[in-house]
Amino acid sequence: MAGTRPYLQTPDDAAAAPLSYIYPIGYSNSSECGYCRASSNGQPDKQRWSYYAVSRSLEPAFYQKLVDRFWRRSGTLLYRPNQKNSCCPHYTLRLDSAEYKPTKDQRQALNRFNRHILGDTYARDAARLYPRSREQARKEKNDFDLVSKVHESEAKYLKGPPPAPSHEFSVTLEPDAFTDEKYKVFENYQRTVHREPPLKISRVGFRRFLCDSPLTRGAIVGADGTERKLGSYHQCYRIDGELVAVGVLDLLPNAVSAVYFMYHESIHFLNPGKLGAMREIALAREAGYRWWYPGYYVHTCAKMRYKIDYRPQYVLDPETLQWDPLDEEMLALYGKHHYVSLSRERRRQQQLMNGDGVLDDEEANNNDEDVGTQQENDAPNVKPSEDEDDEEEGFLLTSDMPGIPSLAEMEEVDMGGLLLKSDQHDRFIEASELVIWDSEEISQHGRLKSRIAELVAAIGPDLMGEICIDFRKKANRLS
Repeated sequence: MAGTRPYLQTPDDAAAAPLSYIYPIGYSNSSECGYCRASSNGQPDKQRWSYYAVSRSLEPAFYQKLVDRFWRRSGTLLYRPNQKNSCCPHYTLRLDSAEYKPTKDQRQALNRFNRHILGDTYARDAARLYPRSREQARKEKNDFDLVSKVHESEAKYLKGPPPAPSHEFSVTLEPDAFTDEKYKVFENYQRTVHREPPLKISRVGFRRFLCDSPLTRGAIVGADGTERKLGSYHQCYRIDGELVAVGVLDLLPNAVSAVYFMYHESIHFLNPGKLGAMREIALAREAGYRWWYPGYYVHTCAKMRYKIDYRPQYVLDPETLQWDPLDEEMLALYGKHHYVSLSRERRRQQQLMNGDGVLDDEEANNNDEDVGTQQENDAPNVKPSEDEDDEEEGFLLTSDMPGIPSLAEMEEVDMGGLLLKSDQHDRFIEASELVIWDSEEISQHGRLKSRIAELVAAIGPDLMGEICIDFRKKANRLS
């Protein structure tokens, strides 16, 4: 209802219920795309608009709601890209781990890895010491058990006494803290796989990107009694005691969200990327998270295509925020149009069938734009440039970002009860207590009330009760 105030916590409630603390940065056009490596300098057609914010304390359940609205994070930086206004539109994917069936190629990769770790001698002796019945052998051949297979070569799951395997393999879920051994893997991966020059690889960058997370750590117990960890973790893979790969994960109430995966060049021949993806899917299934989020899908980036090899997956509609199967129909649309919303496409088809004529100019342009050929690159593009001259600022509420309220709709939202923190107060204050609150309009781009309205629109007015807008300087520096 227009003019009504959504449920908001009061300052007294805030001490009892956890809040997520967010500082609004704003809506801007990045100076360089990390996927096609194109620069917008002098190229007005190169657009990559996103809304940015910073957080130092984010509840995992709240962050899952953001992820389901196209948000992602890089360290403490949160961002939501505008698919309509991007040279490389980003789409959110997720996979139901219970439905996942590995392809022949994926099964072979996992079997090859297990054989490499266990060795021929172990396999022969184990078959003699622990023989399987013909029925067991037939079932294993015809029914690929993902969870059992990913654990097959792990040292702690091997049957004793000896034989000993060729290598000792272990996987541990560890806090996302910086260590020298993790940085060694990161440095090698960036240099040998991504071909980054040494001057662009640093401990500070690694810590900022993959060790600094705003997610609070905790745990929940599922209906089956299984405990699920919450927060950001590093899934560490070791062979003979040596760290060889790290999967950076955000563990959310109902999702394993993949942030990054890196490995040492010495195991490249073992297809570690496939191994890591299947381990993460198995974690989602085994621990009861259910969903695996592989990150954004960028159809125009060839190096992103591997993500759609894991099926069945679902893709988030930018306009309705509903999940659609990522099937051949969707892939065909991505190949035909630059910007894709299945709900919009279905409306267009219905209009044509009903003889209602073509879509308006805006809808026609968004659906019929040709897709340009993009350079292969899967490097992330998430951080606003530190050089302000390289950034073009815009007003989110008058932009064409899909899935957010318009300026007129936001003018009907009562934000007066929003909780704020600042260096000037040692308590929570409500937005309506601000001196400027009644004198400013949210249409005044750049003013404080307008900045708050942009953030609320970007996360969704229905989530206002779960956040505190954090204006404290120390809390909101990008590390």
